[in-house]
Amino acid sequence: MSFNPTEHQHIRFNPLKGEWVLVSPHRMMRPWTGQVEKVSDDENQTKTDATNPLSPGAKRGNSQVNPNYESTYTFTNDFPALLEDIPEPEVQNGEENELFQVKAARGTCKVMCFHPRSDISIPLMSVSEIVKVIENWMRETKELGEKYSWVQVFENKGTIMGCSNPHPHCQIWASDFLPNEGRVKNETQRKYFEKHGKPLLKDYVSQECSKKERIVFSNSDWVVLVPYWALWPFETMVLPIPKEELVPLPKRMTDLSADQIKSLAEAVKVITTKYDNLFNTSFPYSMGWHGAPTGKYLAENMDHWVFHGIYYPPLLRSATIKKFMVGYELLAQVQRDLTAEQAAERLRNCPDRHYKL
Repeated sequence: MSFNPTEHQHIRFNPLKGEWVLVSPHRMMRPWTGQVEKVSDDENQTKTDATNPLSPGAKRGNSQVNPNYESTYTFTNDFPALLEDIPEPEVQNGEENELFQVKAARGTCKVMCFHPRSDISIPLMSVSEIVKVIENWMRETKELGEKYSWVQVFENKGTIMGCSNPHPHCQIWASDFLPNEGRVKNETQRKYFEKHGKPLLKDYVSQECSKKERIVFSNSDWVVLVPYWALWPFETMVLPIPKEELVPLPKRMTDLSADQIKSLAEAVKVITTKYDNLFNTSFPYSMGWHGAPTGKYLAENMDHWVFHGIYYPPLLRSATIKKFMVGYELLAQVQRDLTAEQAAERLRNCPDRHYKL
């Protein structure tokens, strides 16, 4: 019997995280009797909702009133997880304990509304509207990055992903420390660069473009693919395509040119449209962008970094069945049933035109 990656379980390595994922494709044959979620109704909203605290002209929880914005709108979160001014924690007995370490965590959190309408999501927006979203992400990243070490832009879409408000929006958290994901990726990419003299993700995306097995979409500047080491069933990465050998890839979102911004908007619209078309539903996900650290790291050499985006959607078999990260995933390591190649093929075959249009 010869090995078949679509039938036989195996483990795949993620060089960005230094972690392994167990792939068990034969489990897709098992019957499902687990939890079935209600179909998302996130887009069954009225065009305008004066009671929604994220809508233009609405009053928020702290009694602040939003302006009547017509494009994107950003404000400091009324209930932030990070604050700028906090005291230093006291060290017991005057000395640090290796087993009970604590440090102050300073930062700020912002909310960014994508669009004035409550019934619109990214895949239903025009490319020009998404361009404005990306430009705002870049402005916030540049401004916050002058002070903070890490600026995390992320979107939680859908109640299944813990989104508490269906109005199209994202969050931007900036911190004076490197969070775990940023710290690990900084270390793994630096080690690869020191060994090979090239960025890890530049080598990776070059090989993926040659293999074409896991590519979902590509244009002049970007490729959307299901990473070889994907954890979530239909996880994707958005990566810049290498051009000339000596031309560096963007290290941070703030490095993007006007052409790259527009082509990135196209890529974002296509992948989110394909997600919605996969199960004919407003597809939930958590997504975010990773680039080289900022703040005090701006003066350091970051040639090992490549700017990229990640989408983590939970749906597995249909609009009502999701992947649960429990049991073995929590206590041992992440396990998936659908192979990355199978997921890429299904997404690739989805239309680029939204099913609602």
